[in-house]
Amino acid sequence: MLHPSYSDLMKVVNSEVERGEAPVVNSRYSIVMATSKRARQIISGDEPLVAGGIGKKPLSLAVEELNQGKIKILAEDEVMEEQEVYEQEEIPATDPADTQTIQNESENEEQEVTAAEEEETLQAEEQEA
Repeated sequence: MLHPSYSDLMKVVNSEVERGEAPVVNSRYSIVMATSKRARQIISGDEPLVAGGIGKKPLSLAVEELNQGKIKILAEDEVMEEQEVYEQEEIPATDPADTQTIQNESENEEQEVTAAEEEETLQAEEQEA
């Protein structure tokens, strides 16, 4: 048996929801998915957010973190908003000057290759003559 129970965990997660709003978690499935995701993060090297984590299994730590309010389950619309913000921060605005510089550099490389090929051709012709 899981201690705390699923219903207790759902109460903790939904405790910040105001009256009239939809609860963040409606089912046991949501609790299971959230704790398993956090457990995988702990397994991959994230530090536990609760004291006394030595010797405990990652899933037990994740349940304890959720019960103590150390982790938060985001509603689907909050997740979408955070992804949009993250994507906007990650994609730098393209500066036309940067694009031009890249094009000029590639043109210079092509010119250098062409000049080197011409020099090789001249040397080969001189050797034949």
